[in-house]
Amino acid sequence: MYICPLCHQTLQLTGRQFQCASRHSFDLAKEGYVNLLPVQHKNSKDPGDNKQMISARREFLQSGAYQPLSDALNAQVAGAAATSSSSILDLGCGEGYYSGRLQQALTPGADLYGIDISKAAVKYAARQYPAMRFAVASAYQLPFADNSFDWVIRVYAPSDSAELQRVIKPQGRLLSVNPGPNHLIEMKQAVYSEVKLHSDVIKEQPGLRHVQRQHLSYPLAVTDTTQLDNLLQMVPLAWKFNSENRQTFVNATRSISIDFLLDVYQLND
Repeated sequence: MYICPLCHQTLQLTGRQFQCASRHSFDLAKEGYVNLLPVQHKNSKDPGDNKQMISARREFLQSGAYQPLSDALNAQVAGAAATSSSSILDLGCGEGYYSGRLQQALTPGADLYGIDISKAAVKYAARQYPAMRFAVASAYQLPFADNSFDWVIRVYAPSDSAELQRVIKPQGRLLSVNPGPNHLIEMKQAVYSEVKLHSDVIKEQPGLRHVQRQHLSYPLAVTDTTQLDNLLQMVPLAWKFNSENRQTFVNATRSISIDFLLDVYQLND
C-alpha cells in the first residue's frame, strides 16, 4: 500500500525497513509506525500538534465526550465495509481515537491505516492500536498507491482534493466531519461580541459527489472543569482567552453545545 514519498515507487517491507527500487529506505519504529515525512516536506522542525495539545485531546476524548460522534462514524463505515478486504484510511488520525474504536467495529481482516503530520501523536496511536498501520505523513502528499481505499475518514483534517481522488477506489467514499453551526457556541459567546456561526452549506469535493448528510448535535454536561479546560486546549479559539477570562469561563460553564456535520461523498464514475 505504501509508496515512497520521494520517488513514488512501491515500498516493500524487509525486516524492519521499507525500501523502494531506488533504495530510499524508511525504518519501522519500535512502536510499529513508519515515518514517511521527509525533512524537505516539513514546514517546521516538529510539525503538527505538540505533546501538551495531544495530551489534552487524549484525555478529553477518553472522557467519552465525543463518543456519540465516534459511534455515528462507526455506524456509517462499519456497516458499509462489510468484507474482510475493505481498506480504510483515517486522514489526520491524531492519537487514533476514532480509528481505534472503528477497528473494533469492523469485519475481522479489514485494513485500517492512519496518518498524521504529528510524530508524537502517531507514536502514541501505534502503541495503543497495534492492529492498525500508522505513518507520519502529509495529507497533501499521501504515501499510498492509486485506488487504495474503500473509505477515507477525515475528522477536521485538511487535505488535498487531487490526492483524495487518487487514493480512493472507484465507488469508494469519503466521510468528512466538520463543525455544525452551533458547535461550541458558548466559547464564541465568551470572547466575541458578535458570534459568527459555522456554515452548514454542503462543501463541494472535486471529483466526488455528495450522497448523504447526518447532523449530530447534543449538549455536553460539564461535570469536571478539567474536561472543559482540555477541550479549550484542542480548539483554535483557545488563543482568544487570557488566563483570567479562561478561568472564569471554565468555572462558570455547566453545559456546552456539541454540533457536528457528517458528510459522505462518493468518487465519481
